Amino acid sequence: MRHAVLLDLVHGCCPTCAGSSPLREAASDPCVFVLCGERHGERRHALPSWCGSAQVLDCGSTAESLFRFKQRADRMDLSSITVLTTPRGREALARYQRQLFTAVYTFEYRVKEPTCPGCTSPAHTDSPGEGVVEEEVSAFVQQLPALRGDVMVLTSTLIPDIFGHGFSTRSGGVSYIPTLSSLNLFSSSRRRDPIAVVMENRRRLAVHAGFHPEPLRLVKVDHGKVVWVVGGVEPQSYDGMVTNQTGQVLAAPGADCMTLLFADPVSKVIGVAHAGWKGTLMGVSMATVEAMVTEFGCQVSDIVVAVGPSVGSCCFTLERTNALEFISIDPDCVPDPGSDRPHVNICLANRLLLQRGGIRPEHIHDNAVTDRPCVTPCTSCQPDLFFSHVRDGLNFGTQVGFLWIKDRAELAEPGPRPAGETSPAGP
Repeated sequence: MRHAVLLDLVHGCCPTCAGSSPLREAASDPCVFVLCGERHGERRHALPSWCGSAQVLDCGSTAESLFRFKQRADRMDLSSITVLTTPRGREALARYQRQLFTAVYTFEYRVKEPTCPGCTSPAHTDSPGEGVVEEEVSAFVQQLPALRGDVMVLTSTLIPDIFGHGFSTRSGGVSYIPTLSSLNLFSSSRRRDPIAVVMENRRRLAVHAGFHPEPLRLVKVDHGKVVWVVGGVEPQSYDGMVTNQTGQVLAAPGADCMTLLFADPVSKVIGVAHAGWKGTLMGVSMATVEAMVTEFGCQVSDIVVAVGPSVGSCCFTLERTNALEFISIDPDCVPDPGSDRPHVNICLANRLLLQRGGIRPEHIHDNAVTDRPCVTPCTSCQPDLFFSHVRDGLNFGTQVGFLWIKDRAELAEPGPRPAGETSPAGP
C-alpha cells in the first residue's frame, strides 16, 4: 500500500538527526514531503541530492502547510503516513493531527532526539499548546474561499417568525473532498473531513442563519426513537430533542434520512428529530411530539412540523422484508410491493403517523404541500444541492435541519429571509 513520509524540519529534525537510513528509505518512495514552513524554509537546502524529489511544504503557517499536505495526500489516495520528527515535534504535530485529520489516516511517528547544533537551537524549542494550535488552525480555515457558491438555506413558511430555523444545503463551505463538498456539517472517524473543517462549515452556516455556532446541538443518531429533553440527563444516543429554552440551537443531521422540525408557537417549545426508515417504523416523529406534550404541556393541535430534504420514493429502496413493514402504516408507502427490492416513501409514512397522532394535516410542511415553497426535495435526485448516502456511498456529507427559539433581542431585529433565499455567508 502506498504511503506518505513527512520529514519535520519545523521542530528540529534535519536529515542528520533523522538518520540517513530511514530518510534513504523514504526517498525511494515517491510520496515524500518536507515540512519546513517559511520560518525554516532555508533548511530544505540541507537535504541531500537523493531526496530531491520530495514535495516541500513551506506555507505561511504549520496549519496551512499540513492542510496542503492533506489535500495532496487525498488527491493521491494516501492514508498511511510516517512522520520523521523529534519528541517535541511529535507532541506538536499530534495536536495538528487532531484538528486536520480523522481516524481514516494512520500516523506512525519515528522519533529521534535532535543532536546537531541547528536543531537544538532556541528557534526549535517552541512547542505550541493545544489552544494555540486550535486558534491557528481556526484562523487559517476561516480565510479559505467558499466552494460551490454561497451558503444557501431552505426555510419553511409554516414555522412562525418567533423561531429561527432552516435546512442547510451543500454549498458555501470549505470541504473539498468531492462527496463532502462543500458544507459538510458532521465529522466522522470513517470519513476524511476533519473537525476543523466541519466546525468552520458550522460557523459559516451560523453566520448566514443568524445564530451563534457554540450552542448548536446535534442529535446523537442511533436510528431509534429516544428523545432527549435538553437540560435533563443526556442519553448516550438519541434521535430527537425538545426544549423550551432560548439560546439553544437544536439540529438533526441527514443525508437521505429525514430531518423534522417541530414548533409550538403557543407554548414556545421546539423539537427536532432524525428519522431514517428504522426510526420511522419505531415512531420517532410522534415520540418527539409526545415529549413536547408530556414535558412542556403543549397541545398537539398547536404544533407545526417542517420536514427537510430527504431521499424520495423515486430513489429509496429496501430489502423486501423491511420494505413490507411500511405496508402496515399504509399500502401507499410501498408503491411496488411485488418487487424484489421495493421502493419506500418514508416521507408519506411520517406524515401519516403524525396525522394519526393528532397533528393537523395543514400543520405539516412536506413534499405533499404544493402551496408553499418546497423544503422536502429528494436528496438523491439533486447532487448539486444535497448530500446523499444512497447516491454517494460511505464517504457522504451531511446536511442539517436546525431550529431555535428567538430571544427578545432577535425578535427586535428585521424579519427572516424569504424561503430559499441565498446570501453570502462571509468569511
